[in-house]
Amino acid sequence: MKFLALNHIALHVVDLEKSIFFYQHILELPTLPRPAFDFAGAWFSLGKDQELHLIAGRKAEVNAHSRGNHFALSVSSIQEAEEFLLAKEVRYQAPKQRPDGVWQIFLQDPDGYYIEICETR
Repeated sequence: MKFLALNHIALHVVDLEKSIFFYQHILELPTLPRPAFDFAGAWFSLGKDQELHLIAGRKAEVNAHSRGNHFALSVSSIQEAEEFLLAKEVRYQAPKQRPDGVWQIFLQDPDGYYIEICETR
């Protein structure tokens, strides 16, 4: 079997409306149509043929750590990303440079999931 690409990331969230607001209005991810499942959720575009799926109904706390459970989004400029986050008043960890020279910023969504923003080379 040959995998073609990452299709989507699914996050189980406590407060769907709060999460939708964060991803749609704070991070400004485009919304996508979602099939009529028998459970609540929302879909967003993460770029070319990649999606974020939010699924309502989480009861337990998220056990996340920036080195473990996280997903990363690429940007062309870490400086522009930081300016964007500052303008939106999003709390984040100061930019750090990986050993390979790539700059990255970590932040958390309303449920505590870590999101890495990394500068493409």
